[in-house]
Amino acid sequence: MAILKIARMGHPVLMKKAESVADPTAPEVKRLVADMFETMVDANGAGLAAPQVHVSLRVVVFQAPAERADSLTDEERYEQTAPLTVLINPEIEILDEKTEPGWEGCLSVPGLRGLVERPAHIRYRGFDHEGHKIERVAKGFHARVVQHEVDHLEGILYPQRMKDLRPLIFESEIRHWVKG
Repeated sequence: MAILKIARMGHPVLMKKAESVADPTAPEVKRLVADMFETMVDANGAGLAAPQVHVSLRVVVFQAPAERADSLTDEERYEQTAPLTVLINPEIEILDEKTEPGWEGCLSVPGLRGLVERPAHIRYRGFDHEGHKIERVAKGFHARVVQHEVDHLEGILYPQRMKDLRPLIFESEIRHWVKG
């Protein structure tokens, strides 16, 4: 396994739609997934998409650990955890048009946070690296993490989802926006 270099905002790999994976069980996909997990953990991320490590494939890994729940809104706390997950060729279905705001950061946009409105209730599906089908319903932070990572596969970074850029801030200034 290896820790991979993370592409930053402005790199062309982050701006294009990623290619579908023909065989989720291929050895090179399994190697990529292992390296992505190691990279995500090393960078203290909640998720990582293959384009972020310079590989334009529809592969994401994520987790929503409970300890990240401290900065969440009451609505997001409803379901703040997600298991360590590999999701290949993901699809998202919005189950409720209601959106909620939440602070997002990104390993490809280091040092910044943005307040992003996203659908609060989704269903997602895809495959893991063993070829098993995954289908889950998610709310709150779990849903936010999945949508954030799948956006990377479409060439979208979270600032592009923001309607108002005033709450695009440096992490060091979050104390002015969040109580506690």
